Amino acid sequence: MIEHITHDNVLLAIIVRHGYSTPGISFLTPDDFSQQLGYMQHSAGHEIKAHIHNEVKREVVHTKEVLFIRKGILRADFYCEDGVYAQSRLLQAGDVVLLARGGHGFKVIEDVEMFEVKQGPYAGVGDKTIIAKVDECDVRMT
Repeated sequence: MIEHITHDNVLLAIIVRHGYSTPGISFLTPDDFSQQLGYMQHSAGHEIKAHIHNEVKREVVHTKEVLFIRKGILRADFYCEDGVYAQSRLLQAGDVVLLARGGHGFKVIEDVEMFEVKQGPYAGVGDKTIIAKVDECDVRMT
């Protein structure tokens, strides 16, 4: 239910499928990721201690994004750091994907609603480089 999208030993994305379920707290990202993705499942009555996050200076070099697919079907195309196409996956309602490295593009298969969470602040035109999209006849799904 958790899929790691890799190319040449580089983790491009982590997909958590809509049926994933495990008790307790599971962090699905390495500790050194600037965007952390965790899953929690607790029984009624469980308490999470009230807390305040301390001010900690962090350096973010690569933007990581998390998409929460709320409705529809989306094809995610994953690319290496140099813009070379790697592979694609279909995402559907309830799926979550953390886009860790490399590039990505999307094609809406069925009307989609989704949330995106990423680090800020947004850097404007300097925030991203547009790359050539994969030709439809070259899409690889596994």
